Amino acid sequence: MELIFEVRDAEESGYCARALGHAIFTEAETWEELRANVLEATSLHFEDGPVYPRLVQLHYVKDELIPVEAA
Repeated sequence: MELIFEVRDAEESGYCARALGHAIFTEAETWEELRANVLEATSLHFEDGPVYPRLVQLHYVKDELIPVEAA
């Protein structure tokens, strides 16, 4: 099983990560801290379950709004 986290920039600073299809959410100031937090949250979420993910994918999504001037 592969667990996919959607990662976005936090509103103020750092990152927010949300697992797709599971109730797992974590935040961090740095990418390295986010990786550690994701692994910890995943471990806690699946600790008593019969299935544990073999892979965790961090899918970084960056939204950018570009104003378009009228021609």
